Amino acid sequence: MLKTLHHYYEEDSRRAHAFRYALLAFDLATILFVIVTSFFPHTVTIEVIDAVIGVVIVADFLARYAISGEKVRFWTRAATWADIIAIGSFLAPIAGEGLGFLRILRTLRLLHTYQLMARLRHDFKFFRHHQEIIVAAINLGVFLFVMTGLIYATQVRINPQISNYADALYFTVTTLTTTGFGDITPKGEWGRMISVAIMIFGVTLFLRLAQVLFRPTKVRHECPTCGLSLHDADAIHCKHCGEVIHIDTEGLT
Repeated sequence: MLKTLHHYYEEDSRRAHAFRYALLAFDLATILFVIVTSFFPHTVTIEVIDAVIGVVIVADFLARYAISGEKVRFWTRAATWADIIAIGSFLAPIAGEGLGFLRILRTLRLLHTYQLMARLRHDFKFFRHHQEIIVAAINLGVFLFVMTGLIYATQVRINPQISNYADALYFTVTTLTTTGFGDITPKGEWGRMISVAIMIFGVTLFLRLAQVLFRPTKVRHECPTCGLSLHDADAIHCKHCGEVIHIDTEGLT
């Protein structure tokens, strides 16, 4: 059993890659489900689907733990606690609605583990040429929806100005962009502290995305001598050590 799990989660085969892509598709479908259903009353059908998704995440979590070579270190990883939060948000009725948007953390974890980035670069030319933009946009999107979930969870019962996720999302975006219309204001210390976090970290992520969008295009290619991974598209020598580099390029700039 462990050998089979290790094959699907770790090894470099068509079946293993297909399995990991299926996990990514599951996460993306989960995020879409969370976003769509957050604007409707939670019916029994939605709660049942929530529970099914939660069970799948539990199975995935246990499988990763089983094949982990370092059990203690497993509990120190951010991805582990992201999974625990996701499981709680699906299975715990008291947390399910308010913390629902924290489930988007699973996609961030999958995009940074199990060599999925390398596989996406290998399989998709578009991803190869726009990796930094895609990753920066994903990081900003994850931050946006996580903060929206926290704002909703902490404000919906005490702030009449925030009655649904649309209100929370509107407040988060106006705070992130420093527009600050003032028609919605947070209540209590937690609301204000979360707003501070949105302004500080959100603006940083936003500027990072803008920098990636407008700076000159770089090519990702690891120098065999010093390890520098980003080079000019027409570079033939590494800027750090002068090593001759052979960048696989189609002549695009």
